[in-house]
Amino acid sequence: MFAAKRLSLPALFVPLILIAILATAGRGLADESHAQRRAEMIHLIEADVRRTSVYLKRSALDPRVLEALAQVPRHEFVPSSEVSRAYQNRPLPIGHGQTISQPYIVAIMTDLLGLEAGARVLEIGTGSGYQAAVLAALDTRVWTIEIIEPLGLEAAERLQRLGYDRIETRIGDGYYGWPEQAPFDAIVVTAAADHIPPPLIKQLKPGGRMIIPVGGRFQVQQLVMVEKTTEGKTTTRQILPVRFVPLTRAD
Repeated sequence: MFAAKRLSLPALFVPLILIAILATAGRGLADESHAQRRAEMIHLIEADVRRTSVYLKRSALDPRVLEALAQVPRHEFVPSSEVSRAYQNRPLPIGHGQTISQPYIVAIMTDLLGLEAGARVLEIGTGSGYQAAVLAALDTRVWTIEIIEPLGLEAAERLQRLGYDRIETRIGDGYYGWPEQAPFDAIVVTAAADHIPPPLIKQLKPGGRMIIPVGGRFQVQQLVMVEKTTEGKTTTRQILPVRFVPLTRAD
């Protein structure tokens, strides 16, 4: 009886150990698969940059930007129904009539900001939090505003869960920016406005840059770079035609 009891303990625990080992192995294979798909995504972005180099006035992006996109797990920022397409170079729906931007667009908007480590960045339109995560991966501090409350709350929880502790989120109308945290070294707007919001220009630091899509829902939209000189004057340059969801405003 004593021998039988001693043999029964391992028999109970072996299946649990096997389950744990298999689960760990499965996670490892999944992580490896996602990393490979991110690498393939980077190649697609690089190809698109070369194809649009006449607009961008460059044929390659800052390697730091590409490394940031290679690090951020885009599959964590899309609904479960879209995970299989997370690393395709295309926008995807995230609910509430909103989308997560095409990785190529995220890459060029980030690159055009010319960010340095420690930069203070304001994002208008948090969405799922992906663009904010890419910005934070460049060792910046990010303040991001989302007007659609369910999206903003989900993004805040997601960013916290994934360890992005240099990102602050807020629910509100991004048109007015985040004045108490201004000025910002850079501002990125991830929805199309019919004009460049004056409050955002005011909150941009001299020497800073803002990237914003400008145009109506049924008009040709242009990705516009706004630069503020050290004297406080602003200049604008159209980069390339784009298609974004419209900037949502409070009633």
